[in-house]
Amino acid sequence: MEYGCIGEKLTHSFSKIIHSKIADYNYELKEIEAKDLDAFMKTADFKAINVTIPYKQAVIPYLYEISDTARKIGAVNTIVNKDGRLYGYNTDYEGMRALIERQGADLSGKKVLVLGSGGTSKTAAAVAESLGAKEVLRVSRGGNDGAVTYDCVLANHTDAETIINTTPCGMYPNIGGMAIDISLFSNLQSVTDAVYNPLCSALVTAAKEKGINAAGGLYMLVSQAVFACEKFTGNSIPSSVIDRVYKEILLNKRNIVLIGMPGCGKTTIGKAVANEIGKSFIDTDDEIVKKAGMSIPEIFERFGEKKFREIEAEVIKEVAALQSAVIATGGGAVLNPLNISLLKENGITVFIDRPIEDIVTTDDRPLSSNRDLLIKRYKERYAIYKSSAQAEIRAVKDLNANIAAVKEAFLNENIGD
Repeated sequence: MEYGCIGEKLTHSFSKIIHSKIADYNYELKEIEAKDLDAFMKTADFKAINVTIPYKQAVIPYLYEISDTARKIGAVNTIVNKDGRLYGYNTDYEGMRALIERQGADLSGKKVLVLGSGGTSKTAAAVAESLGAKEVLRVSRGGNDGAVTYDCVLANHTDAETIINTTPCGMYPNIGGMAIDISLFSNLQSVTDAVYNPLCSALVTAAKEKGINAAGGLYMLVSQAVFACEKFTGNSIPSSVIDRVYKEILLNKRNIVLIGMPGCGKTTIGKAVANEIGKSFIDTDDEIVKKAGMSIPEIFERFGEKKFREIEAEVIKEVAALQSAVIATGGGAVLNPLNISLLKENGITVFIDRPIEDIVTTDDRPLSSNRDLLIKRYKERYAIYKSSAQAEIRAVKDLNANIAAVKEAFLNENIGD
């Protein structure tokens, strides 16, 4: 291996994709078990590597020299092999700082909670201090290594104004999880999450729903990769590269989630959009039929709506964890707020608002199989569609116009970022 990243679990890492967009070298992902780390580091058969969970501290004894920043933090994420001697750096520090600055979070004079006990938590604490935080508390379950416990936080520190998460809580595939309940913090002004997969973790989604300034970790990941590449090659890279690569990765990975009334055209529009922009297409109703082994009318007839909604929630949690897809949801998916929260973790929700007079009823939609039922559902759900949507399009009879409107919403970098 010439260049790459080592860690325990790297199956869903974005690092290889990111480095391929930054520089012209072969970058590999290498999963290493703890028992094999010693041999790998002593052999040092590489030119330069990144280091991720859980080895950012474990690699330090093998290094000939480490940067002042890495020494202060006690964690290394970038190693360069110079004539057999290993030099360690912490580009996570610069990446985290770049993320918070881009986010526009003001930490000056604030009480900051850093969730986590690993190397990234120490990095985040150092960044918070450099940005003028009044008080920085690292938080872990055991309260070891200078950290306080979560119980201590809930008893004494719910006045915190900033939370930075460095735990893997909510990370793919276990989306939907949060290390702490942010509703308990009445003074909270910003939330920053180092988790980048999903793109917008449950913690970030919950903060945004409360109007709190929040950002996920993708920009940090891209930034630290650019800074690491500079160490790898000795070349300076323009800061504009960070923004370009970030946007490319975001648009590639982000889902488009279509919501709206039964018969509004979600499937037709969704398939066409997916085909044009090179994403896969998923219809949650089709996935429900596959999971249940029977049609939707049969599910309703044999088990009722409650069972259908349970299966729908299971399907939505599964597809919400996927990326680079156009997802057409059933008309009633918005009735469960958790469905929408999960779908927002990797996607933007687009309301296909078609005039009720243009929607045709069909027998395969049990709750809107005739005109009266359709109008009833429309009145019940319209406000929910509006409140669940991050973007809306007024559907017309021209399919191409609808496709263009959805694509425009998707390409709007201010939506869901």
